[in-house]
Amino acid sequence: MPETRFLLQRNPELWVGSQLSPEGETPPENNVRHARSRNYVSEAEVCKLEAVPLDFGDYHPLKPITVTESKTKKMNRKGSTSSTSSSSSSSVMDPLSSVLDGTDPLSLFAAAADPVTTAATTDGTRKKRDKDDSSAVGSDFEPWSNKRGEILARYTTTEKLSINLYMGSEKGEQNSTWNSLQEKLQSEKVRTRLEELDDLEEGSQKELLNLTQQDYVNRIEELNQSLKDAWSSDQKVKALKIVIQCSKLLSDTTVIQFYPSKFVLITDILDTFGKLVYDRILSMCMDSRVSLPDNFSPDCVNDTAKETCLNWFFKIASIRELIPRFYVEAAILKCNKFLSKMGISECLPRLTAMIRGIGDPLVAVYARAYLCRIGMEVAPQLKESLNKNFFDFLLTFKQIHGDTVQNQLVVQCVEFPLYLTLYSPAIDWILQCIAYRAPEVLLTEMMERCKKLGNNALLLNSVMSAFRAEFIAARSMDFIGMIKECDESGFPKHLLFCSLGLNLALADPPENDRLQILNEAWKVITKLKNPQDYINCAEVWVEYTCRHFTKREVSTVLADVIKHMTPDRAFEDAYPQLQSIIEKVITYIHDFSLLFSVEKFLPFLDMFQKESVRVEVCKCIMESFIKLNALLHICKTMHDSVNALTLEDEKRTLAALINGFIKMVSFGRDFEQQLSFYVEARSMFCNLEPVLIQLIHSVNQLAMETRKVMKGNHSRKTAAFVRACVAFCFITIPSLSGIFTRLNLYLHSGQVALANQCLSQADAFFKAAVSLVSEVPRTINVDGKMRSSDAFLLEFLCNFFSTLLVVPDHPEQGVLFLVRGLLNVIQDYTWEDNSDDKVRIYTNVLHLLSAMTQEAYIYHVDKVDSNDALYGGDSKFLAEVNKLCETVIAQILDHLKTLGKEETLKRQSQLALYFFNTILAHGDLRNNKLNQLSVNLWNLAQKHGFADTKTMVKTLEYIKRRSKQPEMSHFTDLALRLPLQSRT
Repeated sequence: MPETRFLLQRNPELWVGSQLSPEGETPPENNVRHARSRNYVSEAEVCKLEAVPLDFGDYHPLKPITVTESKTKKMNRKGSTSSTSSSSSSSVMDPLSSVLDGTDPLSLFAAAADPVTTAATTDGTRKKRDKDDSSAVGSDFEPWSNKRGEILARYTTTEKLSINLYMGSEKGEQNSTWNSLQEKLQSEKVRTRLEELDDLEEGSQKELLNLTQQDYVNRIEELNQSLKDAWSSDQKVKALKIVIQCSKLLSDTTVIQFYPSKFVLITDILDTFGKLVYDRILSMCMDSRVSLPDNFSPDCVNDTAKETCLNWFFKIASIRELIPRFYVEAAILKCNKFLSKMGISECLPRLTAMIRGIGDPLVAVYARAYLCRIGMEVAPQLKESLNKNFFDFLLTFKQIHGDTVQNQLVVQCVEFPLYLTLYSPAIDWILQCIAYRAPEVLLTEMMERCKKLGNNALLLNSVMSAFRAEFIAARSMDFIGMIKECDESGFPKHLLFCSLGLNLALADPPENDRLQILNEAWKVITKLKNPQDYINCAEVWVEYTCRHFTKREVSTVLADVIKHMTPDRAFEDAYPQLQSIIEKVITYIHDFSLLFSVEKFLPFLDMFQKESVRVEVCKCIMESFIKLNALLHICKTMHDSVNALTLEDEKRTLAALINGFIKMVSFGRDFEQQLSFYVEARSMFCNLEPVLIQLIHSVNQLAMETRKVMKGNHSRKTAAFVRACVAFCFITIPSLSGIFTRLNLYLHSGQVALANQCLSQADAFFKAAVSLVSEVPRTINVDGKMRSSDAFLLEFLCNFFSTLLVVPDHPEQGVLFLVRGLLNVIQDYTWEDNSDDKVRIYTNVLHLLSAMTQEAYIYHVDKVDSNDALYGGDSKFLAEVNKLCETVIAQILDHLKTLGKEETLKRQSQLALYFFNTILAHGDLRNNKLNQLSVNLWNLAQKHGFADTKTMVKTLEYIKRRSKQPEMSHFTDLALRLPLQSRT
């Protein structure tokens, strides 16, 4: 870097040359302050926009604006004045609406043709849009079908089951019975329905006993098929009787551990029945083979379809037993759309209340789950009914401890903890429906309600299963506290920790809590005596350990697994879980030298003593190893294919692919291994410049992640590691060919070094950048075209100046040594003849020097003392800054003099106004000489008629406004001295 030469080299009398100061005034003394004092906090408060509370209501910025009729009509209701017949969902006035009085020409034409139809259509369209926007169930909602197979696989039994089958009559008899119901009077209809149902409930039935689970499933599938066959052969009554018989099975809890699977099988039949009925009525609404739209209104449904729909509901209402009546009506709940707009919203609360009549709490909770499932399908916007359903369950939750339930469990020899797990699928589903897109306020309220119940482990487990993983992870310590308070006898705590661990595998908890969370969980897990319970929990928490901790913690966990699973060869019954643990470990530890350095990894592999399983585990490890190394080999092959004849587009494509691979490789918290990978990649891909750039950015990011982990307080080890990252960048940057790439990376890497308190390394980066500025060519290649480099250099230097504000002076280099060195380079740089960028750079230097004279800088780097702290407003330091300001101002005025020729007067006017604005914003205009200079610049800007009059007027208005602020009264005198000249 050249020696510091940017001192007082020119006569400061240039401050007011003959062109700018005909009075021949002398420049201000060196001890007079040029920059005005700033209070950045108060300035920010003054400039801050006023906060106005807004009530958005139904407004959303992405919703389309709806133009609707806005005619006003008087309302004679008590307590109301007037309202509009329809209104837009947006609170923002549409400009077309204001011009056309709320209606567009097409709406006016349609209203003239049929005002009633138009109003109904507009209202319906708006409601459909609102429903689609706010209430539709999206793809992020896990459907029931995803849970169905898991429930069937989990809740099994070896006990014998029984089933009652309805033996129906012949087809002709069924058809005649059904037709007679359509033809008789209302009183006869009721009587006939009751007779039919009596025949169903008391008639020919066949009870099948001693069925295995598979036999039972086969019989249910046969019933489902019989339902479809009866329907397709027009035996509607037989179909209904099959559904009623199947619904009755849901009141049977004789083999209670199978009940969740039974619920899944029976509700499949109910779903089939509900779809058949709905499609049947919908087909009756077809007019000229055109079906109803999705969002049809009851007014579009013909009388025949409505009569058929009512007939179904009347027939179901005649079912005597509560459970089949509830389930069958819930199955066809969607059919209420044919009868009334409010039909579904009226039926849901009634069906919710019906469940209160079900005495068995297990049967009742699955009824609630089914109602929630149907509700989410047909009316997901009616969340209030779903919430009421759950709160009803909370009120009756204590029934599970009643004598009736306890006696039933004794008879069936079922342990109470096992019984509680039977509730999980139903409660999980209810909570999932309620929690879907629910605000955190509601989720917190539900969590608090569950907290108030005694022995709430079952509910807590369901909350952790159903609520969003991010919600759970953010409150991990709260949930751990609740888990500790749970009663161990009812629901095992290890299952609760297992559910918590599953959430933490999907979302990260607060960084400060991670170690405490692991310790609290492992305290419970390590005390488990049952090997199967232990390994199920350990499998979940191994992933959490690998994800957030180093090989030392992973080795500790593996050692604990070995300790628990080795006695009595318990590992032989846990090969799937042990294999899953291995897969999780190799997923997060990519480097195999590190993997095999984990002390307990090989002893863990020794537990796989079954030959076939051992081979599978070894294959899994090798596949992972080969996958990573194969990708490295592929990337190396692509890189080695580059030669002098390779096209630039091909190089960019190859570099993008390799960069994608580099960004995918993560060693988790093992930052040292991550840096080793980047070092190896640099040697492998040295011929592709975009890859080297990506590696530099990745290493800088690694250094900042280390700083984040240490919260800015580096230990001796992390400080050495960060310096290694800085050295990587400093060594790699010179190998790049693009000069602005090197400049920006020097600046970026210097900022990273400064943030990590590597002050000498930061100085080295900034010195390298200063030296490199002189090498910037006059033109550079941009997308195949040669362009001037001045604009790019100006952008870089402005960024550089912003960084230099917070860079502390080196104790052995003198005051502002980096700023002076950069100014020397700028002074010697050869600029284009018609360019004013050098002056614009000097003007930005004045911004920097103004900021440097403040008692407290506008921004700082954490744990780095800038010059405001080092010098503390020392008068000698301020004097040096003032001298530098004088020299820079002299350079600017010298350039303005050279623009006095006729062909450059416009540039002179623009630069004079630009310099005037700089002094206005940053200068202390109580300084008389600086005040006079600003007046001279103002006059020069408009001297030859090139000034923009509007800009000058606005600037003068700004000065007058500023004069009304505290300590700005001197702006009043300035405004009087700034005349406005017309172009004429």
